[in-house]
Amino acid sequence: MNGKSYQEQSLAGATGVELVVALYDAGLRFLYRAMQCAEENDVHGRRVAVKKVLDILMYLQARLRPDVGGSAATALSDFYAAMFTMTLEASHVESVEQFREVIACVRNVRDAWVVVARDPEAGRVLPRELRTREEKFLPAVVSQEMSEASNGSRWLA
Repeated sequence: MNGKSYQEQSLAGATGVELVVALYDAGLRFLYRAMQCAEENDVHGRRVAVKKVLDILMYLQARLRPDVGGSAATALSDFYAAMFTMTLEASHVESVEQFREVIACVRNVRDAWVVVARDPEAGRVLPRELRTREEKFLPAVVSQEMSEASNGSRWLA
């Protein structure tokens, strides 16, 4: 089995939040690549890596739902816009230090998403489009009601 098939299979079973973490991981890989290219004066490589980072940031921003996520979605939108600007600036001036700043910011938010991914309750409040195909069959409201009903006792007859 080649690497791409393994990666596709691991993502196929991922939850919506785990897919967000995977996008952050990809963004970080491309940021490190852009930083390496800046150190090596590889203009083409830097531009390719930066374009991929910007594509990921735009995708993440486009998937936000302020009507559902409220202030958290607005804060993430502002964060993605700031990272977009900082990435462009780091690339424009070919600054390894500025790429490091972007990496630190993205890693910080990525780590917060990892905490959310480990929380089983987080999946129950996700908008439907962030859930996996299997998770979509059970609406969030029904899932929450089932969870609340089962909290009374864990004994089954």
